[in-house]
Parts: sequence; C-alpha cells; structure tokens
Amino acid sequence: MAKSRVAYVCNECGAEYTKWQGQCGECQAWNSVAQIVLESAAAAGKPSPSRRASWAGKVDPPKVTALKDVTHTEQARLSTGIGELDRVLGGGLVDGAVVLVGGDPGIGKSTLLLQAMARLAATQSVLYVTGEESLAQVAGRAQRLDLPLDGLNALAETGVELIIGHAMREQPRVIVADSVQTLWTETLTAAPGSVSQVREAAARLVRYAKETGTAVFLVGHVTKEGGIAGPRVLEHMVDAVLYFEGESGSRFRVLRAFKNRFGAVNELGVFAMGEKGLKEVSNPSAIFLSGSGHEPGSCVMVTREGTRPLLVEVQALVDASPLSNPRRVAVGLEGNRLAMLLAVLHRHGGVLVGDQDVFVNVVGGIRVQETAVDLPVLLAVLSSLRDRPLQEKTIAFGEVGLSGEIRPVPNGEDRLKEAATHGFKRAIVPKANAPKAGSIKGLEIIAVERLSQAIEAACG
Repeated sequence: MAKSRVAYVCNECGAEYTKWQGQCGECQAWNSVAQIVLESAAAAGKPSPSRRASWAGKVDPPKVTALKDVTHTEQARLSTGIGELDRVLGGGLVDGAVVLVGGDPGIGKSTLLLQAMARLAATQSVLYVTGEESLAQVAGRAQRLDLPLDGLNALAETGVELIIGHAMREQPRVIVADSVQTLWTETLTAAPGSVSQVREAAARLVRYAKETGTAVFLVGHVTKEGGIAGPRVLEHMVDAVLYFEGESGSRFRVLRAFKNRFGAVNELGVFAMGEKGLKEVSNPSAIFLSGSGHEPGSCVMVTREGTRPLLVEVQALVDASPLSNPRRVAVGLEGNRLAMLLAVLHRHGGVLVGDQDVFVNVVGGIRVQETAVDLPVLLAVLSSLRDRPLQEKTIAFGEVGLSGEIRPVPNGEDRLKEAATHGFKRAIVPKANAPKAGSIKGLEIIAVERLSQAIEAACG
C-alpha cells in the first residue's frame, strides 16, 4: 500500500510543522495543530490530464521560451450582464479566472452573484453551488428578485470532490461557490472552515479552473478585522479579489477590486440595494452629490477610483470640545492623516483647532484612499470653523505636504473635465495639475502652490 504524505498544520494561522506539538510557535495558540493527509505518494506522481496528454505526444511538452518571442493576444471577455461588475473585473470574465468576493454579512455578495448567474444562464452554462443555504432558499431569493430561472443550475454540496465531479459532467462555463469557508476535501482530517481545509479546497477549484478554462467565483467570509477569513495564501491563489463595502443603514454598496490580474486595481463599481436586489449606479457622482448644498463645512472633490473619476462630498464639523483631549474622528479616510493635516493647517495656515472636536466624513460610504483628499479636508474644516461656506460650484483636490506645499496628483486634467461635466465653475488645484494647453470650457481654474494660497482662494 502506498504511503500517505502527512503534515501538521495550525488551524488558526496555517503554519506547518513536521511533527505534532501542543502550541503553535507562530500564533501561540494551544491545541490548534492537527494532522492532515496531503496526498498519497502514488497520487503525487500521477500527472494531470493535460500533462498526460503532453507525455503521450498529443501536445508538445513545455519548454523555456524567451519572453520577447511570446505572442500576446487579447483575452476574450465574457460579460456578466451587469455593467458595474464587468467594470470592476476589467471588462468582463476571463476563461479560467478565479475571483474571490468578500464583504460583511448581508451586504449583497450572494445577491449580486445570483443576479449575474441568472443573466449569464440565458446564453451560457452556469452552476451555482451553495454550501450555506438549501436549494429552496436560493430559489426563493431568485423569485423574490424576479430573476429568470431558465437554464440556471444549482447544487447544494460542500464536498469539493463531488462539486468537481458534477462540474466535469455538466461542463459549466462559470461556477459560483458560496462560500469557500464551507467547502472541504476528504483528503484532509481537519474540520470544514479550518485554515487547511479552506486552502486545499480553494486550491483544487483553482486547479480545475486553470485546466478546464472554467471561470470560478468564490464567496469569502470576512473576519471582525475586515479581512477575508482563512489563510492569507487564499488571496494569492486567486486571480482577483473583490470587496463589497458599504455603511450600515446606507442603500449604496461599493464593489472594489483590491487585486486583479486582468484589469485595474482599485476599480470601483457602485450599486444601490433595493427590493429587487442590487441595481447599477451608472453615474455615481450625481448620486453622491444629490444632497450637497451650499453650506458651511462642505467641499466637493474629484477622486479617482481605478479608471473612473468620481465626485464626492467631504463634510467637516468643528465644535468646541469639553474634553481635555479633543476628538478627531474620520469616516471614509485615515484617521492618522486627519491629525497630520490639522497640524499642517495650524503651522502653515495659521488656523488653530487644538481645542476643537473635528469630525470629517466622506458622504455616501465611499472610502478615499488617495492623497488628493488632503486639500478638500482642510478647506471643509476651515469652512466649518468660520461658519462660512465655500463659493458655490467650487471643487478642490490636491496633496498637502508637511511644509505647506500643494503637491500634484495623477490624472489632474481628467478630474477637471469630470467636474466641468457636472456643472462646477471653479476649481482649486495644484499648480502642476493646471492644464498646460488651453483651458476647460466653463471652469475657472485656480492653481495654487501653498496652503495659504488655497485658503485665500477658497475663503478670502
């Protein structure tokens, strides 16, 4: 009988050991190391179907090739029928791609993928695998959303070997596995949901996707820290990692690409949750600015998410603090950066808010991760402190340095064109971002180099 290969893996952090031990040396967890059977020695030497074909002479074996001699052809894309999802994926699904979708419970991961599979089923063979719900629950949700069910095949199963067996018989072009944390493989003795089970089950689906050209969606649970539950290697194994974001109580959902081998990173798709599921928001700038008015403490900026310029409103509230240590609260941007910007405002703008509580919020649940938000934050804080609104139809963007200089940000002209499209009349921007040739029709561009100049242009 062939000997089995075994390893000892920590179910908490995924660390591997050559023998059992009571405490994991990496995460210090007790009784978390379990023995797993990797594969038999015979199976380890057994080639995959593609390799067997190459060894049989049907195809040429792989060989070392100079990259300059490799001809690159644009990969065909399969539209999911949802434009915002296609945008985040980089233009659509690529054959053999494995996409991991994560997000908070109830935010809409399963709803979005069920809507996409229902639309794809009209022209493609798809398979929706559920490990958390019964088929009756999935069918009931589809009926509530008024989705067409013709051609949409579903499977309630958690064993990855059985799932792959069904897929080999049905030959679907797209598979959804909801969720990867419920999958398990019979070659491992660890419990479903453990680090080793999640990693091995995902690895088998990735291998199947690459060998057959089937696109696979994996739904992932998130931890209380916001990361996808399971081993970190899970995000390295897949081709794309998409996160659903959204504030509790808000009907808007944002789908962001944190990793994409076939498209732009940080690409953004915006959806609105309604009675019939998620609806695309094709013009998110208009939605996020729908409630903005000419009021103190408000400044509109143009951020850039992936390939899309996006107008969002930054609001600030400055109020006298009863505490010895005034509060600094930032929603939608990094809190440490807010503290740094307030120090720059005092040192180079002559405005002291050390005895004030400062609250900053990016409207609409958007999280701005670029430095272009620096100048709008300071202008909104200053407007709230003085209780004076900025001039009407004014936008701003730019990075603020520690010495008070206003630094340029990428794609400045595209941002200005987007602002002009939405009817804005004035733009306070870094001097290096001002258009070199000509001007943008209907938009007065005020180029500044120092924070003091920006304050004077906005509130002077």
